[in-house]
Amino acid sequence: MLTAKQHELLLFIQRRLEETGISPSFEEMKEALDLKSKSGVHRLISALEERGFIRRLPNRARALEVTRQPEDVTSGRRAPAPANDMVSRVAAPPRTAPAAANDVVEIPLHGRIAAGVPIEAMQTDRTLPVPAALLGAGEHYALEVSGDSMIEAGILDGDFALVKRTDTARDGEIVVALVRDEEATLKYLRRENGMIRLDPANGAYDAQIYRPEEVQVQGRLAGLLRRYH
Repeated sequence: MLTAKQHELLLFIQRRLEETGISPSFEEMKEALDLKSKSGVHRLISALEERGFIRRLPNRARALEVTRQPEDVTSGRRAPAPANDMVSRVAAPPRTAPAAANDVVEIPLHGRIAAGVPIEAMQTDRTLPVPAALLGAGEHYALEVSGDSMIEAGILDGDFALVKRTDTARDGEIVVALVRDEEATLKYLRRENGMIRLDPANGAYDAQIYRPEEVQVQGRLAGLLRRYH
């Protein structure tokens, strides 16, 4: 059986997963339960995990799954209902089990992103299974990263870059850029004095500067997958 606070947190997580497909942050959980610190949230999460009501999904910072529902809470006075409207809405029993956090989709895997190879030339029949919650809306594809030019952004050789297909990007976003119709590269995009600057995330490499017509955005970085051997 669960304490009132454990029960309240479990319902809050369940409802947030139903509404958004994404687990609430520890700060949101702290505010929802009117706790004084995040350490209280950590204790509740650990207790729910030990009792088999939730589990943490690997390789994601905010990934919780509700694995079963409580039959009852421990006896004694239940914690008073919170005044916050958002919290009071989630106090009702969950309607359906969340699915978005566990859904896996297959996206095209276009090979290794390397100099001299445009994305169109990398088309293959290979696919990569990816948790749907990592992607969001839109069309996506994956590229295997080659080299160390983005290591200071946490993007390592052999990682799989999950890319949302688009031809637009804002300054400071990491994009797949096709340069002069011949070279595909993964870099930060910035506009400067009427030019396009592609910045690496490695001090050993210099920025690349091109005329706008020389650079075509082919996607924005949406996430990363990393395999550990």
